[in-house]
Order: sequence, then C-alpha cells, then structure tokens
Amino acid sequence: MSETYVECLVKPEAPLLPRFLRIVLIMLTVVFGFLTLLGIGMALLVAILAGVGAYFAHLNADVEYEYLYLDKEISVDKIMAQTRRKKVATFEVERMEILAPIKSYRLDNYKNRTCKEIDYSVRREEQPDRRYVMYYEGNQKIILSPSEEMLKAIKNVAPRKVFTD
Repeated sequence: MSETYVECLVKPEAPLLPRFLRIVLIMLTVVFGFLTLLGIGMALLVAILAGVGAYFAHLNADVEYEYLYLDKEISVDKIMAQTRRKKVATFEVERMEILAPIKSYRLDNYKNRTCKEIDYSVRREEQPDRRYVMYYEGNQKIILSPSEEMLKAIKNVAPRKVFTD
C-alpha cells in the first residue's frame, strides 16, 4: 500500500479584535505597573491580570494552520504563536462531496445549502485566489488554502470530487 504524505502551512490574516485587545492590554499592564511603583495597592493585581490577558490575546492573534494529508485523510492543526499546537479537525477524503475553487461554477449546486461554515484559509482574497471550498458530509462547508502538491495528492485519490478549474 502506498502512502502519500503532504503538508502545507497557511498563515491567515489576523482578526482585528485580538490584535487591538493585545495592544490595549499591554498598555494597561505598563500603566498599572508604573502605578504599582508609585505605591497604589490594587494596581499590582490589575497589572498582573492585564498581563495574563495580553498573553492569551497574543496567542489568539498569531495563528497559523497546518494541513496534513496522509493516506486519504486531511487533518488540520492550529498553531498558536508558534509555540502551541492543537489538532482542530480531521477529514476523510471518502466522505468529502466536492473540493473546488471558491469562485468555481461547480459549487453552484451547493450555494443554497444551509451548512456550518468553517474557515481554515488565509481569510483574504488574493490574486489569483488560492482558496478552495470543501463540502463534507453534507453539513459542513470548509474553506481551505491548500498547496498545489496537496491538491494533486487529493485528486489522485478522488479524481471525481476534486476540481481545479
């Protein structure tokens, strides 16, 4: 049995809220740190809480996704601040309905479905647009940004389900 292994790393555009929250919490940590030096009692507690909040906001502001394709299975891992890894999802190619570019005419039959949409892509439209939509088990719409090598490996396994238009 031949196994194919392909991995792809995607850096999505960071959402504004965690970036803004991280900056505000860092500024609060610095301000209340200085107030602690002036002798105000509760400032130390607020500075510590703001510092912890800034740390968690930093983890959520710097996110990358890693796609792994191994033997008819696509797994998505979330890498937070290049220090922590969390397995987010696993998709079997046999249960996939279609994988096509986000603006493909082949997705017209799927547009009226009410599905849960999950975005693991770069979250921005590039030129050319490299995002793909995968409908999985009829109830999930997953947006990905796979590499050409990964698309080729998936297409070798499921040629009637993968389109590159």
